[in-house]
Amino acid sequence: MGLALHWFLPTAGDSRDVAGFGPVAHRRAPTLEYLASVARSAEQLGFTGVLTPTGSWCEDAWLSTAALIPQTTRLKFLVAFRPGSIAPTLAAQMASTYQRLSGGRLLLNVVTGGDADEQRRFGDWLDHDERYDRTGEFLTVLRGAWSDRPLDFTGRHYRVEGATVLAPPDPIPPLYFGGASAAAEHVAASHVDVYLAWGEPPDMVAERVARVRRLAEEAGRTLRFGIRLHVISRDTSTDAWAEADRLLSAMDDRAVDRAQRNYSSTQSVGQQRMAALHGGRREDLEVSPNLWAGFGLVRSGAGTGLVGSHEEVAQRIEEYAALGFSEFILSGQPHVEEAYWFAEGAGSLLRQRGVVADVDAGVPQNAAVPA
Repeated sequence: MGLALHWFLPTAGDSRDVAGFGPVAHRRAPTLEYLASVARSAEQLGFTGVLTPTGSWCEDAWLSTAALIPQTTRLKFLVAFRPGSIAPTLAAQMASTYQRLSGGRLLLNVVTGGDADEQRRFGDWLDHDERYDRTGEFLTVLRGAWSDRPLDFTGRHYRVEGATVLAPPDPIPPLYFGGASAAAEHVAASHVDVYLAWGEPPDMVAERVARVRRLAEEAGRTLRFGIRLHVISRDTSTDAWAEADRLLSAMDDRAVDRAQRNYSSTQSVGQQRMAALHGGRREDLEVSPNLWAGFGLVRSGAGTGLVGSHEEVAQRIEEYAALGFSEFILSGQPHVEEAYWFAEGAGSLLRQRGVVADVDAGVPQNAAVPA
């Protein structure tokens, strides 16, 4: 199988600049019409799916993507959600329904959460490791409800009897999951299909891939690996870095300072590692060849991007693939235009080299509910 290339659905709004999450940052509102234009562009350009974020700063991922099912034909939706905000049996039911309505186009991104203030908005007061312990139980119940036999389960966080759904989803949605802490890595090794990392330099992320792969092998499982990156892919390297400089010059110092204060209090190990790449400084942001940490000055989550000529960006993607990454979740500012820059440039080179998966392979037909 070749690499899977995914894009990003900006349900918090879109902009030509890199801005922090929040209503004041938007130049393009996340209307259904605009999100449909991003989704249709991603589909037409050959991306496998689109990641949709979760949180109080964006539109709901389940509802937004469900509304886009009839606007697209084969595009998959990587729906992010927090286990602490929904019962596992209900999540299993929603996913099963989604698969039938979409013809099997659902992928699930399980987000345990790292920001305490954000978690408490949803009534979640567990500490870091407890949240990951709960996530493990959640995924046990979720998969059990999808099985051919109702599940009885008693744990520290959940107790269910006869957990099941009307009919198992077909296919079972792959579970994507990220987290850089030891607790997160153990959950990934035991429960999920795709372990996600943010775009750290290759030498930093390689040891994590090796460690999580070893943990999965010890649990008798095999994982795929995915990586989340922004991209600025241009005809020449000079043009790409000029765009990165433009984005940097548009960042407000107050927004940078505010983001750094937020990073200093985060419980997310992954966010701490992202912030350490730039330390709040505006200089020396190329932390590895063609890997720019400027996005992370004001944006939480994935804070690095591949910047360079189409050939350079394609080479960097192939280098990450050599480390074991087979799924790439990409984004750019703004998301329609940058999708074209990447797909017609670096993406085209990767397809010519035969390293990208056929997006039409294995797309199931609509599954009916048994009578």
